[in-house]
Amino acid sequence: MRPSTFKTLEQKRVSISAKRQITIPQKFYAELGFERDAICTMTDGMLIIEPMTRMSGGEFAENILADLIAEGYAGQELLINFKRRQAEIRPAVESLLEQARDAANGNGEYAGYDDIFDSEE
Repeated sequence: MRPSTFKTLEQKRVSISAKRQITIPQKFYAELGFERDAICTMTDGMLIIEPMTRMSGGEFAENILADLIAEGYAGQELLINFKRRQAEIRPAVESLLEQARDAANGNGEYAGYDDIFDSEE
């Protein structure tokens, strides 16, 4: 049974191959903005397939602008610094993800639960 939050506008039947692959109908693919990757979510007996959105750095634009304005930037100087800081977001996130992968694999420096929450004696 579909949750009441979903409104069925259009359905198409798709086949599942022996390798568990499906083809997204062209109309759905185009209208929903699919590219190379999708997110699959299983909930309440349903599989939801959504286009994966790429991080562009725009997610933090409002925060970056607020910080720069608070720092006193305006005009062309504001624009230059906004572009620079926005370009720094993706490398910073990629670095954090790499550190998290290293920590998950037991490599590199990391803090464990006891390091953070251990009571001092």
